[in-house]
Amino acid sequence: MPTIARVGPYRVFFYANEGDEPRHVHVQRDFALAKYWLEPVTLCSSTGFPAHELRTVQNLIEARQRELKRAWDDFFRS
Repeated sequence: MPTIARVGPYRVFFYANEGDEPRHVHVQRDFALAKYWLEPVTLCSSTGFPAHELRTVQNLIEARQRELKRAWDDFFRS
């Protein structure tokens, strides 16, 4: 599971076997985990994150959307 970025307490990554799904990332902090679609940036699922923190995470994903899509493409389409 390649790590794309570490931002504060968050690790942004994807699983290497998910290339058949639309572009997305997983975000982990401690035992909390969320999955966000990248086009458009939308929460797909989460466990352990409070709602206010999910907004913070979504803002982080939106701010890095181009970088995250490029990392997905580089990994799955090469």
